[in-house]
Amino acid sequence: MNRLKHRIKKQCAALEIPLVGFAPVERWDNPPFEPWVPEAFHPAAIFPEARTVIVIGMPVHLPVLETAPSIFYHELYRTINTLLDGYGYRIASALNAGGYPSIAIPRDGYGSISILKENPVVFFSHRHAAYLAGLGNFGTNNMILTPEYGPRVRFTSIFTAAEIPPDPVMEEPLCIRCMRCVKACPVHALSRGEYPGCLTDKKACATRSEELHKRYISPCGICIKVCPVGADRKLFRREDMGIYDEDDTTFDRYHRAWKHVRSYGIRGEKE
Repeated sequence: MNRLKHRIKKQCAALEIPLVGFAPVERWDNPPFEPWVPEAFHPAAIFPEARTVIVIGMPVHLPVLETAPSIFYHELYRTINTLLDGYGYRIASALNAGGYPSIAIPRDGYGSISILKENPVVFFSHRHAAYLAGLGNFGTNNMILTPEYGPRVRFTSIFTAAEIPPDPVMEEPLCIRCMRCVKACPVHALSRGEYPGCLTDKKACATRSEELHKRYISPCGICIKVCPVGADRKLFRREDMGIYDEDDTTFDRYHRAWKHVRSYGIRGEKE
C-alpha cells in the first residue's frame, strides 16, 4: 500500500497537481468538532466500497483572483474545475485498472446556483475531506486554509477501495483571526466567531453568486483574495495587505489593472 501511495503521488506530480492527501473513511465517523458532516454525506454512505479518500488540490493564481469578481477569475475558476474533474477521473481509472474499485467525485455537486440558494449544501464536502486528508484546516471564512496557498485552492476527491496509509490531520491552526474576510464580505455573510461556531449566511453568499453569474463574473472570491495566509503571497510579492486598500496610492497601478479587468463581462457592467 505504501508503493501504491507513492504511485498515486507520482501520477499527481506528472499531472502537475501540487496538493494530494489521503484519509481513511473511518475519520468521518469520529467528528473532530461540531456541527459535523451527517452520516448520509460520509464517503462509505455514498460508495460502500470506499476505504480511503484521496483529495487533490489545485491553486487559484492570486493575481487573477485579485481582479474578482471578474470575467478573468470566472474563466480561471471554470478551468480549474474542469481540470480537477478530469484528473480525478484519470486517478480513479488508474486505480480501477490496478484492481482497486474507485470513483471520482465531481468538483461541484449542486447543479446550479439557484438550486444552491434554496438548499445550500452539496452531496459531498471536499473541504471536510481536505481537512481530514491533512491538507489544511478551516479559517474564519469557512474555507480550508493551506500553508501553500491559504484558501486559494480548489479540491476534489477520489473514493477507493484500496486501504492506503493516511496522512496526519493538520492540528496547528493556520487562520490568524485577522478578520479581513469578515470585513471585506460585501453581503456580510461571515461572523467573527470561531469555526465551527461562526455563522455563515450561505443564502446571502449564494444570492450574490447568482447575481454575479448573470454577468459572467461569478464567483465572488473576495473573502479568499484578502486572506493573508499562504506562501503564494511571497511568490507574487503580495505580502503587504495594504494593496487591497483603495485609498493607498502606493498600489495605484494594481488598482488600475483590476478596475480595467472588472469593467468587462456581460454588457460591460462595472463592479
